[in-house]
Amino acid sequence: MAQIRDLYLTAAASAADLLASPQVASAWHEPSSLPKLSVQGLAGHLAGQIFFIPKMLAEPVPTEEVIPLHEYYARVSWIGSDLDDPFNVLIRTSGEQAAKDGPAALAAQVEATVQELRTVLPAAPSRPVRRPSWGAWSISLDDFVASRMLEVVVHSDDLAHSVGVPTPELPAEVVETVVDILTRIALRRHGATSVLRALSRAERAPASISAL
Repeated sequence: MAQIRDLYLTAAASAADLLASPQVASAWHEPSSLPKLSVQGLAGHLAGQIFFIPKMLAEPVPTEEVIPLHEYYARVSWIGSDLDDPFNVLIRTSGEQAAKDGPAALAAQVEATVQELRTVLPAAPSRPVRRPSWGAWSISLDDFVASRMLEVVVHSDDLAHSVGVPTPELPAEVVETVVDILTRIALRRHGATSVLRALSRAERAPASISAL
């Protein structure tokens, strides 16, 4: 799935441009559009979706069972969890920590990582990857790249909204891939009828079909 890697690199480069914008730097210590998360913390969390890829590639190849992407989303515990769930608290603190050296330093690190990935990611062999926080399973590298692309696209919108700039425009293939993943998650969480009505019948639509 070389295509998903190319799409991810496009989204990552767009995020790098957003993180380097003066609007992000100006609002660095302000609250973001996400509860309990500053612009600094949100920027750090967004950047983390880029830093994750080389970290995963540097890890030994796991031996745990490889599961499909949508099974991964069915197994994770953080979807729909409370803001004060330990996982979400860790997300906020790690985002702040990743961005502790300020907007210029973070933007430079992200840009350097994107440039590294332009060479490393297309050439990386197909392999499973795994994070220590998961259960006894792994996912393919390309599925992990797709999951990080979802995070990059969603949090780029969060960050742009937080600092009052337009959401970055991305190629249709990037957005369609992310929307497809989100729709499948929403189907599992809310059921086919709710998703069908939300997309076709506003008068009968549920209040929310949020995937995440």
